[in-house]
Amino acid sequence: MSNEVNRESFTELYGDFGISPEVLDFAAPILAGLKERFDRIDDTAEYNQLRVIRAMQEAHIGEANLKGTTGYGYDDIGRDGLEKVYASYFHTEDALVRPQITCGTHALALALMSNLRPGDTLLSAAGKPYDTLEEVIGIR
Repeated sequence: MSNEVNRESFTELYGDFGISPEVLDFAAPILAGLKERFDRIDDTAEYNQLRVIRAMQEAHIGEANLKGTTGYGYDDIGRDGLEKVYASYFHTEDALVRPQITCGTHALALALMSNLRPGDTLLSAAGKPYDTLEEVIGIR
């Protein structure tokens, strides 16, 4: 609990949600024991947030990039900028970020069809592909 707000205020508000002072007393040492872990999570979140901000700055993302567009999306600066941010963040040559990619199988199908040609050999090092991917690679 923050030092800026007194314990009674917290207890009263938690009481409004049906959480008794006994539950708060029980939880306090558990939360204290988890403080270091939560601090590490907060540090990771802050680090990643700074990486995203840097990627957005490198891609020159501004208000115009965040507005919606109409029509076919040719030269859509918002989409193009978002893809630059993803490429920068993930240290890749390029990125394809679209809401039309609806699931993992769809994403894998795009990747496989972009990199393989009919007759190419696809090696599965982890065993048989899952059922929805069987159709994509043509074994079902």
